Amino acid sequence: MNKDIFSTKVAIFKGKEIRKIIYQNEWWFSVVDVVRVLLDESDNLKARKYWNKLSQRLRDEGSEVVTDCHQLKLLAEDGKMRETDCANTEGMFRIVQSIPSPKAEPLKRWLAKVGYERVQEIEDPELAAKRTRVLYKLKGYSEDWIEKRMRGIVIREELTDEWQKRGARENRDYEILTAEISKATFGVTPVEYKKLKGLKRENLRDHMDDFELIFTMLGERSTTEIHRNENSKGVKKLKDDAKVGGRIAGNARKELETRLGRTLVSKKNFIKNPENKKLLGK
Repeated sequence: MNKDIFSTKVAIFKGKEIRKIIYQNEWWFSVVDVVRVLLDESDNLKARKYWNKLSQRLRDEGSEVVTDCHQLKLLAEDGKMRETDCANTEGMFRIVQSIPSPKAEPLKRWLAKVGYERVQEIEDPELAAKRTRVLYKLKGYSEDWIEKRMRGIVIREELTDEWQKRGARENRDYEILTAEISKATFGVTPVEYKKLKGLKRENLRDHMDDFELIFTMLGERSTTEIHRNENSKGVKKLKDDAKVGGRIAGNARKELETRLGRTLVSKKNFIKNPENKKLLGK
């Protein structure tokens, strides 16, 4: 199973968030999110009800649009991974055509662009990293922060590669292992950390300061090396390793906190404290 299936990304169309995910080597988009954009509706429940009625009508008409959708797990507002109807670029085109909206044509052009960019990234993986850097820069992050964030992404991918090879298969496995590292490193799970920072659907790591990113990398990199060194197999052993790897980072964090006389587990986030104004971590 491709580990990328568990990585929810958020794309922005005219200021509105649309969740997307890599599945079968292409982008799949949350149907409810796209419906919400087309209806210019902020209420997810109303968008969901609209999609339920529309999908039933399409089924009655014998359309294959609905059957071509897949239930994929995306990060929900409550911080949990939940199954939701998703469609690839072709499927979304057909769904968009079924909804009368002045945003239909601009949205179809946007979908085509995103789909084409994915093809380019498959042919040249470095493009994905370059685009990610540009997006962070446009959001106002500093070059130093971006460098750490990009390095953290590489370290995370190396770790999940090891998990996949060594027996982690289900989304729940990844969540448990990640939570073990985080709890041992920072004393809180990712879900608890997001609540501490006042986040909902946002990516937690995009709201970490320098020290938080560094200790996250240390915990994950240590765990990866322990897996390799001990040739770990099975979720139980991976979980034990995750606790040890996280504890190594946690001990380093505590030692630095003692020296500095302050906690490094920050409540601050990028929304209220833009990194380019040098507020994170201060």
